[in-house]
Amino acid sequence: MESKKLRSQQWFGRKGKDGFIYRAWMKNQGIPADEFEGKPVIGICNTWSELTPCNAHFRELAESVKRGILQAGGFPVEFPVMSLGETLMKPTAMLYRNLVSMDVEESIRANPVDAVVLLCGCDKTTPALLMGACSVDIPTIVVSGGPMLTGKYEGKDIGTSDIWRFATDVKAGRMNDEQLSAAEAGMCRSRGHCAVMGTASSMAVMAEALGMALPGNAAIPAVDANRKVLAQYSGRRIVEMVQEDLKPSTILTKKAFENAIDVNTAIGGSTNFIIHLLAIAGRLNVPLDIDAFDAKLKNIPLLVNLQPSGKFFMEDLYYAGGIPAVMQAMAKYLHMDVKTVTGRTWAELLQDAYSLNPDVIANLDKPVKKESGFAIVKGNICPNGAVIKLSAADPALLKHTGKAVVFENIEDYKLRIDDPDLDVDASSVLVLKHVGAKGYPGMPEVGNMSLPQKLLKQGVTDMVRISDGRMSGTGFGTVVLHVSPEAADNGPLALVQNGDLIALDIENRSLDMLLPEGELNRRRAQHAGFANPQTRGYVKLFIDHVEPPHKGCDLDFLKGGSGSEVLRDSH
Repeated sequence: MESKKLRSQQWFGRKGKDGFIYRAWMKNQGIPADEFEGKPVIGICNTWSELTPCNAHFRELAESVKRGILQAGGFPVEFPVMSLGETLMKPTAMLYRNLVSMDVEESIRANPVDAVVLLCGCDKTTPALLMGACSVDIPTIVVSGGPMLTGKYEGKDIGTSDIWRFATDVKAGRMNDEQLSAAEAGMCRSRGHCAVMGTASSMAVMAEALGMALPGNAAIPAVDANRKVLAQYSGRRIVEMVQEDLKPSTILTKKAFENAIDVNTAIGGSTNFIIHLLAIAGRLNVPLDIDAFDAKLKNIPLLVNLQPSGKFFMEDLYYAGGIPAVMQAMAKYLHMDVKTVTGRTWAELLQDAYSLNPDVIANLDKPVKKESGFAIVKGNICPNGAVIKLSAADPALLKHTGKAVVFENIEDYKLRIDDPDLDVDASSVLVLKHVGAKGYPGMPEVGNMSLPQKLLKQGVTDMVRISDGRMSGTGFGTVVLHVSPEAADNGPLALVQNGDLIALDIENRSLDMLLPEGELNRRRAQHAGFANPQTRGYVKLFIDHVEPPHKGCDLDFLKGGSGSEVLRDSH
């Protein structure tokens, strides 16, 4: 490592008082003196937490990373950052994604590390850690925690997407509490994140498709021994990346982002992917806008047959060849000359990849579905765009006009949705306001609203639903999300009233209120607007500075990066 000037030596290579302090206090952990003599220091950024069940095995995973670092001649140092558990955090983990990115950025920059391994699992941990690391821009590699084993209930495979079906069945009287409890007991059979192609899995795929993780990273189950093997290999590789000075800014080119978008289309990935990828691109000043996510650009079909768009699970994807097999199947759409954390291009890495099970990983000639990816719609409800996931929607509703049934906020929705007197039928359009980044705050995953109980009992299974919120990657339905500007940002969504005719036309990529401009102007003049109710703390900072969803919902002052240089010494 003598040929590479190490950042950590600005601390540990110092003479006199400063060097004494930096080394001496580290030595109280029983570290020998020669560890400080020019070895690359590798930070392991750990989102372990018992309050983030998806990441609860990360202490053990970190030990595998450490073994790899030590084998390659590096000096591993593990450090914690705030952990985001999607299942437990209130009001929503998304509120804190940007805060964690700040925690990661400042933890890396402030400390004597030459490179970093990001241990990511639950939904927001992957984008948050990548955002922070990209703003510092030292050699970085992602190690995902892996999906849990497939759930089991009454002899059938189940996953997180089935929760929405179970909840509907309970409301419709087709499932009782005892059956629901039995399904709950069989759902989460091991450590790891959701076993379907939800947001956590989509983010792991994103990291791999961007080239920021070793090939195969996304699909290995959390409890499979090969997950530890990949972690150990990643530890070895990050030491080599220091010598090569291989940074995120070198890997994450516009072509890399385009690859990630195309792969997300082929896997039927989460709509949350859009917001997170836009935020990561913003940290690197890579030009990327919401229109780049529209499936019309390339007409890539659905190749991966996983819930919620298909029937299988992440465990099955691993056995079928993982993301390398998916990327090989769609190679003609990808930039194969893009370099990855391996130092090699996709053309080199995918030579021997192929699908081991065409029922799980299909080919372009015989895809799972011809329609996949996202449609970006615009109109007088969403002038800056909104998104719908095509593979999860009912084709019969992709061109639909219906009367709006409006809920002003999530409390209003919960209060009235199952009221037998609610004026709603199967042709209605459910509209939920004020659940965006500013309005909730944090933009929760409530966009796939449960249907009215009286319609469920009639056998209705889907309706057009519109909101400025998000949807869990495990969810499904004809759901229009991320309406921009949001209602609380004085967006037109705030003007929609009960009974307004709403027209959704996916073929023409439009979503409109069928009202004359004069009526819209009258409503605008009467609209009171939104005042930030928060007076202190991070939540006030978030509401005051969060950007709209079509820009990634980052904080406006976090765009770009500050680099790895520490301008002042502390001693």
